[in-house]
Amino acid sequence: MAASTCDVFSFCVGVAGRARVSVEVRFVSSAKGKGLFATQLIRKGETIFVERPLVAAQFLWNALYRYRACDHCLRALEKAEENAQRLTGKPGQVLPHPELCTVRKDLHQNCPHCQVMYCSAECRLAATEQYHQVLCPGPSQDDPLHPLNKLQEAWRSIHYPPETASIMLMARMVATVKQAKDKDRWIRLFSQFCNKTANEEEEIVHKLLGDKFKGQLELLRRLFTEALYEEAVSQWFTPDGFRSLFALVGTNGQGIGTSSLSQWVHACDALELKPQDREQLDIFIDQLYKDIEAATGEFLNCEGSGLFVLQSCCNHSCVPNAETSFPENNFLLHVTALEDIKPGEEICISYLDCCQRERSRHSRHKILRENYLFVCSCPKCLAEADEPNVTSEEEEEEEEEEEGEPKDAELGDEMTDV
Repeated sequence: MAASTCDVFSFCVGVAGRARVSVEVRFVSSAKGKGLFATQLIRKGETIFVERPLVAAQFLWNALYRYRACDHCLRALEKAEENAQRLTGKPGQVLPHPELCTVRKDLHQNCPHCQVMYCSAECRLAATEQYHQVLCPGPSQDDPLHPLNKLQEAWRSIHYPPETASIMLMARMVATVKQAKDKDRWIRLFSQFCNKTANEEEEIVHKLLGDKFKGQLELLRRLFTEALYEEAVSQWFTPDGFRSLFALVGTNGQGIGTSSLSQWVHACDALELKPQDREQLDIFIDQLYKDIEAATGEFLNCEGSGLFVLQSCCNHSCVPNAETSFPENNFLLHVTALEDIKPGEEICISYLDCCQRERSRHSRHKILRENYLFVCSCPKCLAEADEPNVTSEEEEEEEEEEEGEPKDAELGDEMTDV
């Protein structure tokens, strides 16, 4: 069911505090649900809004592989040089212009009970006040028999990288309700996200968990219940309710990527240098990324996901007029106009990455249908409606190269730019 404009917009302003009064949520159709529309002219390059998620969580494999991020806002905690050393596998790697690194280790704080790390006192306090009191394992942080550790281990054994979701996002939803004085308010906020039919939910869960999803889902539900049961959201712990919760996260969870190295590179790009110095620095950075690709592959960022009320209202287009990014190296999502957007025009983002958007209409529809359960009718797809429903030879080769990767690797919007 679509949320009202008032509910969504007033919440975004209250929590993010930085959204402009330039958008509203409207019901579009039974097929598309709600959409986000401009209420005034938005110029190309303008930030439309900045939004804080209701909840966010780092991916579990990402954390296990020592991608160090703030446990609350996902800000990268490594210095840029440390990040480069780990990703290249070269302990002696040195970066020029170290003063451009923005990581402030002197501000980092950990939970005194379980030692999880935060980028600041503000994040530690925010986590404690919203959900961490429930989720803090205390001295049992490394105890494999602790209910939360059993749940996380079961999730890792089911959902291998590349990751597209996290059971801990759902755990933080429950913990937030548990800790809240006004439980109904949070339940209403979580209920605003897109709902699916039972068949669609099953298809989404199947996509995330693979062929044995029913048995895996029941195992996760049992462990989830043992660790977190809350009477106020008892429906989330039933078989149908847990599947619905799983589908909610699967379709609405927004990928988040942060990187201190990326922040350093952006700062280097902004330096005013002599042509010769600029050329040398660019050559150094290009080689650095080649070394990282050889050692680490495509896994560059601290990665996780979050639930964003306003962003979740943005529908897909293969020719989007807006894009999302995380330029502050934390979970604050920026939505920026790619072109002028007129009053009354829908604000659309892309659920496909750049390469996928260049594929044929047939291939784009295949990805969207399998991962998001809809058929795109954007201007580009309508213009290409007469094209044959076949995949090009080049695209078939790309798909063959991707064969062996989990099919859910394509889930998630193209929004992890930092």
